[in-house]
Amino acid sequence: MKYETLLKLMNSRTSCRCYDEREVPDDLINKCLEAARLAPSACNKQPWRFVVVKDAELRQAICERGLLPGLPMPWTKQAPVIIALCTVKSMVVHTIAPLLSGVNYPLVDAGIAGEHLVLAAASLGLGTCWIGWFREKQVKKILAIPRSTKIVSLFTLGYPAERTEPSKRFSLEEVTFRDQWERSV
Repeated sequence: MKYETLLKLMNSRTSCRCYDEREVPDDLINKCLEAARLAPSACNKQPWRFVVVKDAELRQAICERGLLPGLPMPWTKQAPVIIALCTVKSMVVHTIAPLLSGVNYPLVDAGIAGEHLVLAAASLGLGTCWIGWFREKQVKKILAIPRSTKIVSLFTLGYPAERTEPSKRFSLEEVTFRDQWERSV
């Protein structure tokens, strides 16, 4: 893939908050998951696990009992698929190493895998929305996810009912420092 093609895809991807009713074929879901599976990770531990929720009753339960109150997210009920991005921990890389470095490796690794998933979805004409506003214990209970596994985020996935313009982003000059952090910031 050429850089320009990749940048165009990244620039056009938006958080989808309006889905149409079409079911997402399993082969497209699997393509998104395959892209996420190929993400790099600390010491190649690949801590990510994905729970794909297509069942209408389970999705409804997540929307009704698994989301935190105060931030309405009606598109979650429209989405034909919800994916829970989870992590499992390795004792050395994910428990001891962060104590020494201060870096939460499973969270970084999951973020990379999640971004691979949303970019793959965008390339396939699908919309996604990262959701961090949820009750982990409730969602784990609904989906029978073990206590030892952490849910990092949820994604809605489906065909966008409408296209939205990308949000304004800071310029490269506003987010980049050369050699040292500028003190005026």
